[in-house]
Amino acid sequence: MKHLFFIIALFIVCSANAQQNLIQYVKPMIGTEKMGHTYPGATVPFGAMQLSPETDTIPYELNGKYNGDVYKYCAGYKYEDKTIVGFSHTHLSGTGHSDLGDFLIMPSQGILQLNPGTASDPKSGYRSAFSHINEISEAGYYSVKLDDDDIIAEMTATTRVGMHQYTFNKLDKSHIILDLMSGIYNYNEKNVWTFVRVINDTMITGYRQTNGWARTRTVYFAMTFSKPFVNYGQQNYDDKHAYRGFWRKFDQSRNFPEIAGEKIRMYFDFKTTEGEKIKIKFALSSVSQDNALENMQAEMKDWNFEKVKANAQKLWNAELNKISIDAPEDTKINFYTALYHTFINPTTYTDVNNEYKGLDQNTHVANGFVNYSTFSLWDTYRALHPLFNIIQPSRNSDMIKSMIAHYHQSTLHMLPIWSHYSNDNWCMSGYHSVSVIADAIVKETYLGDANEALNACIETANQRNYEGIGDYIDSGFIPSEKSNISVSNTLEYAYDDWCIAQIAKKLNRQDVYETFIKRSANWQNNYNPSNKFMQGKKADGTFKTDFNPLATNDQGFIEGNSWNFSFFVPHNPAALIEKMDGKNKFALRLDTLFSMRLPDAFFKETEDITKEGIIGGYVHGNEPAHHVPYLYNWTHQPWKTQFQVRRIMEMQYKPTPDGLGGNDDCGQMSAWYIFSALGFYPVAPGSNVYAIGSPSINNALLKLENGNTFTIEVKNQNSKNIYIQKMLLNGKPLSVYFINHDEIMKGGNLIFMMGNSPKK
Repeated sequence: MKHLFFIIALFIVCSANAQQNLIQYVKPMIGTEKMGHTYPGATVPFGAMQLSPETDTIPYELNGKYNGDVYKYCAGYKYEDKTIVGFSHTHLSGTGHSDLGDFLIMPSQGILQLNPGTASDPKSGYRSAFSHINEISEAGYYSVKLDDDDIIAEMTATTRVGMHQYTFNKLDKSHIILDLMSGIYNYNEKNVWTFVRVINDTMITGYRQTNGWARTRTVYFAMTFSKPFVNYGQQNYDDKHAYRGFWRKFDQSRNFPEIAGEKIRMYFDFKTTEGEKIKIKFALSSVSQDNALENMQAEMKDWNFEKVKANAQKLWNAELNKISIDAPEDTKINFYTALYHTFINPTTYTDVNNEYKGLDQNTHVANGFVNYSTFSLWDTYRALHPLFNIIQPSRNSDMIKSMIAHYHQSTLHMLPIWSHYSNDNWCMSGYHSVSVIADAIVKETYLGDANEALNACIETANQRNYEGIGDYIDSGFIPSEKSNISVSNTLEYAYDDWCIAQIAKKLNRQDVYETFIKRSANWQNNYNPSNKFMQGKKADGTFKTDFNPLATNDQGFIEGNSWNFSFFVPHNPAALIEKMDGKNKFALRLDTLFSMRLPDAFFKETEDITKEGIIGGYVHGNEPAHHVPYLYNWTHQPWKTQFQVRRIMEMQYKPTPDGLGGNDDCGQMSAWYIFSALGFYPVAPGSNVYAIGSPSINNALLKLENGNTFTIEVKNQNSKNIYIQKMLLNGKPLSVYFINHDEIMKGGNLIFMMGNSPKK
């Protein structure tokens, strides 16, 4: 799912000899109006706790219809906004659809207000005006001044626990509000149930169950204050229930210790001295209130805010130092911003005792691995998980074990499509878990049972009642009458089936290989030889007549048009080139894609890409064509890959508030940049081969998990010298524009010699 998002900017001074401090920012993590899809705030690498400000709480629906403006708040934060409504603990990073925003906390002083108010009149509620001048966003830390009450809000985090620190003025009427109604992509019925227990004057626990993008999602919490509150209470906004039981015997609105309902806001009153800091620990669990408490006690033993912050930033530095680069300053900022974003998702889903809630809504124990959630697989199979196979192979292996656990818990016996908080939200097309699994097995980084994984892939690919798979198996394509994304699915299934064939080949399961390598050729069934485009096909085998290669809607595609999807045969570019009349004419079609003018009407079909995210007709802000710039390497004109890759990096990645030409989609856009800046890219995950591009760094050191190091030296590189003149791998000339995964993982040295004119 696409949309613009904001970029976190880092000043980097790198050395190959020592770990460097990379947590130095030039500006907060922010986004323009057409962005707002990644959150500024406090988290640690792959953390379950993602503590961040919300700048508004607009509803998903308005007057019974979808509210288009809600799309700007996928992460809860929009840079153009002038107010903050509070700080919540769960967020999605750079997605084009949304959920979460659980457990909103907001400090205030003076008259108690339990509604958020309006952006035009922030003093009408508990929200507050703020200025970016008084906002700081660093990896693992966020701070802002809430102007209306002159309160300094700070936050940091561990993997499962967030710590708030609020600096108050002297007043007998200081409050901390806990809004249990607030959420991202909210609507009236989203909150299914909320439960809170006030244990004592510093501790409360509870849970929240919602029905949103994740249909059955329950999050448990434990919250404790550094100072006892003097009073507390709640307002219950449930107003539609005829039966209220006999709890009405109690006055539950004030100082009542057990609270339940669908729509609840709570408050806690304090008396504060000038400059007094009140701190909050807030822990999450998918399993239970007890587990949330255990997470808190294990990860945050005291109230030392600065120690927690320092440890969070130490964790970030350890991850960021896995790749050390030297490069021009803007490239360093872009590079480490991207690396930061690639380490946000997927998110840890096990508690400290290794328990987690499974897809079956039962409690499970992750034996020998960390269970992860938040798999935006339609996006991240392309570059994020291949990047992990180089610099995070153990984590990636655990992520695959999490997918296998999902498969075993699924009543449909399917691997995840889009895994999200003990749910599958079924978003997007294909069954791309198999790509992630194949890439790890082929590259020998998966530490689990490979045959078990292959069996899960086979069963997923044979689930006939899911998105046209039955028709795809029987006919080799999905009839356009039966699906509005028939072409996308056929093309993506064909690639995924090739991935399954690669696993089978690796495991010497010849019958499986033959079945799926045959299925991998099904892309040809949507290729129209008369116009050289991928095109919708009707059940009778004829192509749809109302065809427009520039359009997305009603053409059989998702998040792209035929101009972009017609190049989606990443597993067999040579066959596609032959279909398109050879290398020269294929290169001309690529030239046309990158140079054409896309009519304005195209932009009316999508809410998530603006003109800045498009080069010619190439939509970098949507993933289906991310491999396309590298396809020139299969022609006689590899220098055009070098030109286009550098052009994309320059135009689509900038250290500014509107720094990306598309939302990050849980790290995919950023992973594309990491690979491309280093000089190579995985065109077909599931293969050992990377295609060479045009590196934008001067040198890089990759510190591999196996103890080896791989260095990249780029000589005479600058904004004009973008063309490769010569390459040396371990001192020997590299005469092809490809490099193998094994050549990287064994360690060694790759040298690029650059110039300002193509070497033809």
